[in-house]
Amino acid sequence: MISFPNCKINIGLYVINKRTDGFHNIETVFYPINVNDALDIVKSPDGHFSFQTSGLKMGKDFENNLVVKAYRLLEKELNIPPVHIYLLKKIPHSAGLGGGSSDAAFTLMKLNEIFELNLSTEQLQLYASKLGSDCPFFILNKPVLATHKGDAFNDVTLSLKDYRISIVKPNQHVKTVEAYQMIKPHNKSPMLDKLVAQPIALWRKTIINDFEEVIFNQFPEIGKVKETFYNNGAIYAAMSGSGSAVYGIFKDTIPHMTFPDNYFVWNGKIE
Repeated sequence: MISFPNCKINIGLYVINKRTDGFHNIETVFYPINVNDALDIVKSPDGHFSFQTSGLKMGKDFENNLVVKAYRLLEKELNIPPVHIYLLKKIPHSAGLGGGSSDAAFTLMKLNEIFELNLSTEQLQLYASKLGSDCPFFILNKPVLATHKGDAFNDVTLSLKDYRISIVKPNQHVKTVEAYQMIKPHNKSPMLDKLVAQPIALWRKTIINDFEEVIFNQFPEIGKVKETFYNNGAIYAAMSGSGSAVYGIFKDTIPHMTFPDNYFVWNGKIE
């Protein structure tokens, strides 16, 4: 049974304060974007579990892959039988796009469907939360205002349908834990739901990603991507998550922009 896990972008990302559990309370808008992996899951005909991948290179320790962790979670909790899983990886790693979390969430949903587990959306989100802070978002897969660890959601009125988006990931890997260590929390809400309700042309002056300043200082190449987008007419441009992918939103066609060959580049229409 094939599905196509998609990525997300962050529109604004504010670190509010540090929690007693070591995580941080944040405020951000998650918006799904149609850059997709391909995930195929079938019941095992031989009684053995298998996991195969192709596309972008992944670590060799497959038990640490979130897809396998999602299967192991339901195997342990609900005693589901073995499956064969194939993952075609196209969403880049360490990009702030949530590709691994999306793969895990789609795995949970497909296992729920294949084995007729009758898990509710809320139950799927609970399982997803055990795999990663942004995994529950991909169970909903619609624009939301995310708070707490990024796992509490409120509806947000926002549609970028028919805009064009360019996503570029330099060949840099940003470690999320280290990025959070460099951030000074705000200790107050920016009221992001109201900020995104403004015309997109105003976002450039009002909506920020707290990680950009420290990440751009450490990795100037990432900051140059954002600068390139604005120099070529982007309405809004920002880094997604803690990086290292940067996106630019364009009203009409995306102009030709030249980036190094080892950069991930994706251009398309927001659906």
